Amino acid sequence: MRDSLPFKTYIYFLAQSVNLTTAVMSVTMAALVGATLAPELWLSTVPYGFQFLFVMLMTYPAARLMTRIGRKNSFLLATIPLAASGVAGFLAIEKQIFSLLIVAHALLGVYIAFANFNRFAATDAIAAHLKPRAISLVVAGGVLAAVFGPLLTTYLKDFGALPAFAACYAAFVGLALVSLVLNLCVKAIPPQRGAEHESAAQSIGLYAVLKNKAVALAILLAAVGYGLMNLLMIQSSMYMSDRQVHFSDISTAIQWHVLAMFAPSFFTGALIQRLGLRAIVYGGILLLLLSSVINIVAHDYLTLTLSLVVLGLGWNFTYVGGSALLTQGLEDWSGFAVKVQGLNDLGIAVMATLGAFAPAFLLTWMGWNGTNIMSIGICLMLLAFAVWAIPPRQQ
Repeated sequence: MRDSLPFKTYIYFLAQSVNLTTAVMSVTMAALVGATLAPELWLSTVPYGFQFLFVMLMTYPAARLMTRIGRKNSFLLATIPLAASGVAGFLAIEKQIFSLLIVAHALLGVYIAFANFNRFAATDAIAAHLKPRAISLVVAGGVLAAVFGPLLTTYLKDFGALPAFAACYAAFVGLALVSLVLNLCVKAIPPQRGAEHESAAQSIGLYAVLKNKAVALAILLAAVGYGLMNLLMIQSSMYMSDRQVHFSDISTAIQWHVLAMFAPSFFTGALIQRLGLRAIVYGGILLLLLSSVINIVAHDYLTLTLSLVVLGLGWNFTYVGGSALLTQGLEDWSGFAVKVQGLNDLGIAVMATLGAFAPAFLLTWMGWNGTNIMSIGICLMLLAFAVWAIPPRQQ
């Protein structure tokens, strides 16, 4: 039995690093550029909101396209909106056009919707026992993004005689070229056909797949984990700001959180092989729960930073564990795998968007402790469903 990961896994690791680098750069500069170009200050986050919106809108169509033309061709096509995003963002700053900045981030959202499938593409046509490690390694691309994203943004922010951040958007064109070259290095795998051509069988089969409790848990696990992570991460920074914590300290806490999200991916796959999926799934949910308990118990800066680290670890286990559980649950449904992966990532996009928009409202309405109590309740319900959905001998 082969124990080494195929070459394409490392290509997708680098491709995911490019994907997450664009995401890190966009979250760093979107609101700042938006505040400069927006006619009203309250509109400054609209471009970034459109980025999330288009990730959500394009995720399932991207999956459908992959079933028709294959992963490789889809990823190659996705480099076009990434390059176009860079051109539009550069021109938006040069010409001071706010609507063009919205277009730039919408195009970036289209690219991200495709590129988020890197982790599943890495599992195509490889042995089942290697799939958790492949997913884990690809997700670990976030470590490179956490390093290079801020470095690129800082270095290019005031590049030459260009307006602030113009060169940052122009860098997306270069990143699109890198993504193009990387995906050209991957051998194309023909798309799955089978039930694709029979619409009645297709709809019945897809319904049967979604009724599988392991598949349902996998989708819930990744989506809820992502939503809670986004909610508590953003609200933590708001809460620390309200407590007069300096911006640089808040940034440091968030950086530790991001590292905790992605760095464990270098060994999460190995842990799944050693301990089994059930342990990782339970551990991820319990870590999310523990993060909220820490937030309620103590409110000093160091403890809040610790909570963010625990939150990042919980997200990693639920995201990687959920993705691995999904690939395992789809082993007997290969004809529907890409479509179900599309529904999975659509659920993640919806919950991530809710997690991005809800923090201010919940902090005002329920308060910091109230939000964390709500999160604990959600985690307990998810844990109960996991205990029911995963058989005792599930590995």
